[in-house]
Amino acid sequence: MIKPRKTRAPERSDRKVVRCAVYTRKSTEEGLDQDFNSLDAQRESAEAYIRSQAHEGWRLVTTRYDDGGFSGGNLDRPALVALVEDIKAGKVDCVVVYKVDRLSRSLTDFSKLVDVFEAHGVSFVSVTQQFNTTHSMGRLTLNILLSFAQFEREIIGERIRDKLAAHKRKGKWTGGRPVLGYDVDRSVRSPKLVLNRGEAEQVREIFAIYLRTGSLIECTRQAVERGFATKRIVTRAGRTSGGDPFCRSTLYTVLVNRIYRGEISHKGEWFPGEHAPIVDGETFDAVQDLLQQNGRLGGNDFRNRYNALLKQVLRCKHCDSVMTHVFQGKDARKYRYYTCASALRLGRKTCPQPTLPALEIEQLVVDELRRYCKQPDVRRAVRASLARGGQPSDGRLAALLGDFEAVWATLEPKEQVELVRLAISHVDFDSGDSSIEVVFRGEDLGTAASQGEEAAA
Repeated sequence: MIKPRKTRAPERSDRKVVRCAVYTRKSTEEGLDQDFNSLDAQRESAEAYIRSQAHEGWRLVTTRYDDGGFSGGNLDRPALVALVEDIKAGKVDCVVVYKVDRLSRSLTDFSKLVDVFEAHGVSFVSVTQQFNTTHSMGRLTLNILLSFAQFEREIIGERIRDKLAAHKRKGKWTGGRPVLGYDVDRSVRSPKLVLNRGEAEQVREIFAIYLRTGSLIECTRQAVERGFATKRIVTRAGRTSGGDPFCRSTLYTVLVNRIYRGEISHKGEWFPGEHAPIVDGETFDAVQDLLQQNGRLGGNDFRNRYNALLKQVLRCKHCDSVMTHVFQGKDARKYRYYTCASALRLGRKTCPQPTLPALEIEQLVVDELRRYCKQPDVRRAVRASLARGGQPSDGRLAALLGDFEAVWATLEPKEQVELVRLAISHVDFDSGDSSIEVVFRGEDLGTAASQGEEAAA
């Protein structure tokens, strides 16, 4: 009896094709310019694994998903974003990686990715760790491995932070964007800050202008007039940032930066740095003292929560006492007033002075201040004082003399309060005839200017 010959059963033509996408990642850009780099090695292993599963219908997706120079600590990676978009579009059935931490080092982030995979019927495979998320054992192994990957990342982070702290305590520069006045010397093993002489001279001039004028507004104006600008940075990729004209906030960051006196900071502490200072300690401290003095309206020694323009300036002529800023109502329906402090303390019967609407009286005083700043004698006197070296107050007032409307509109409420107190000695309100009298600190400036011109002649 002849036995039937055994033959191999033909492959099923209805086997489902599994479209496999390979994802690779490397934390740094180091070595990516080589002919065969880490990303290539990861891809080679993943493609070999996919070929070994060809009998299961696995096929390689031709699109490459490579993230070179991106951390696994977050999901903000261009290739990963593209991969997720293709998964949602139904173009991928399986994601293959060399190791789990190539996809993510964060257990929370990876859980989000797994949710996306499951929602679209996509499985996940790690080549070197031999598991597949379609199986319960594979999911358990995955969670264990991710926990260790996150632990390793946290340990590495702690070591890096400790190393940076030790370097900063020794005064070493540990990276980041250099500030105006310094460049980074990368020719040495440990990069360090070195002076950029042209920029350093600009920084010294900024400190000198502020000490001379005592005004952020005037200092900013002069810095812009001289063409000074913020630090211009060109990245390795050729992208440019910075190089913008100074504004008050960017100029303020220059004036308070202790790097310029040769120090390095770490978590609020400052240590002597290896880099050369641009300004001496005496100059830097003088600037800080002046900044603190000029900013006292926002400090603890002068509380003015609502930026009342005439607080400690408006006075009751009948009682010869200040008029206090008060308000009624809540939130958007809050109304502001000025009322006599004596009447508040001793009762309304002691003072006939009525309560004044704050907005109206403040506008009247601003109109008087505008008129005052336009007087030729005042302009000449302030400019003559600046030419002789002047006082910081002269510089702040000079900013308004140049163009009152433009300058006043750009001021913060706290700065408007400061300039009012700088220019005005007091404002008297007389309930008898409902009149106000604005007494400026420099009413004698015109006389002083005339006498100065006669003496010069």
